[in-house]
Amino acid sequence: MRANDSAKHNHHGHRDRLRKKFINNPSSLEEHELLEILLFYAIPRKNTNEIAKKMIATYGSLQEVLAENPLDLSNTMKISENTAVLLSLTNFISISNKQAKLKKESKNTSVLTKSELAKEYAKSLFLSVAYERFYLICLNSQKKILKSVLVKEGTLDEVPVYAREVLELVLRHKAHSVILAHNHPGGSLSPSQADLALTNNISKALEPIGVVVNDHIIVAGEKTMSFREEGYI
Repeated sequence: MRANDSAKHNHHGHRDRLRKKFINNPSSLEEHELLEILLFYAIPRKNTNEIAKKMIATYGSLQEVLAENPLDLSNTMKISENTAVLLSLTNFISISNKQAKLKKESKNTSVLTKSELAKEYAKSLFLSVAYERFYLICLNSQKKILKSVLVKEGTLDEVPVYAREVLELVLRHKAHSVILAHNHPGGSLSPSQADLALTNNISKALEPIGVVVNDHIIVAGEKTMSFREEGYI
């Protein structure tokens, strides 16, 4: 057997062993091994072990690698856009599945009748989001979700929203009451003066049409804060 043939045989043998290890016991694999398996399908003729390890070392974790913008990931790691899109796609599918599960659970139950339930639902709207976003959660008279609407996406520390925009969306979706939600990518749960003023302005704008702001949820990663629980509403 020639040297090239031997290297090729070892290469395929390693991939087969790693795939079987995943099939038999996925939880036994290290983060870089899971990433390596993903890379098998985008980089068929290279040893992806070192690439996977370098990605984990650069970003700190598998989750951070998959959450990275595909164009930035491609430029930083010197991989093709196709490879970066595949990695990003797995993260997007995972997030979509989590959101779909929560929405399915909420369909036949009044999941947002309590602040704890509202906070859990709000968290699902901001999975792996790098910039501030503001959502309007429209509810019917039983507090079941009619529609979750992305009102605006902003920057790392600001998202400009106006009460009239919210009023128009409430009328369009025929909401009986609403919950406001936005995220703080920086990690702080404390509402700013702008957050408090906006909540007050929206409440006043919706008053004439009889729609109540039930709560305003701030999400910072896995942490949440309810305006109602803290006495701001």
